[in-house]
Amino acid sequence: MSSEPRQDLAQLVRSLARELGARNVTIKVLSPGFTDTDMLSEGEVRAYGASLSPFNRIGTPQEVADVSAFLASDAARWLTGQNLQAGGGVV
Repeated sequence: MSSEPRQDLAQLVRSLARELGARNVTIKVLSPGFTDTDMLSEGEVRAYGASLSPFNRIGTPQEVADVSAFLASDAARWLTGQNLQAGGGVV
């Protein structure tokens, strides 16, 4: 698996942060990991995802939503140009 798309995303986020920072616009990307949704197939994929996390489980939609709400809040005003991995310790 190539890390090129991730590198491209990181560069885009940093560039946008620099471009829009003067207008007090923050740029953040949320990259959820294995999450319990209909998009995640049953069985082996779920077990594999859970085994990669220190929590030994996959995330819930609410956990990802909580991180997203934080990133959209004023509490995250000092974060910009970042890709936050919300994957339960799986990077």
